[in-house]
Amino acid sequence: MGELVKTLAKALVDNPDQVRVNEIEGTQSIIIELKVASEDMGKVIGKQGRIAKAIRTLVKAAAIKENKRVVVEIIQ
Repeated sequence: MGELVKTLAKALVDNPDQVRVNEIEGTQSIIIELKVASEDMGKVIGKQGRIAKAIRTLVKAAAIKENKRVVVEIIQ
């Protein structure tokens, strides 16, 4: 899941070398923290959060195969 988020984020931002993904895995859920440069934050979130919502939807669809709950947090 973390690699999927990292690949999507690197394609969106101007500074792909500053994209960091931290994956915290529990028994029933996974928390994925996405950290990007402050100037790229708007590109990852998108207008009215549409791109962030799309990223979360893709990750949740991939998580269904593993029967896990996934939370994607975008941090600065």
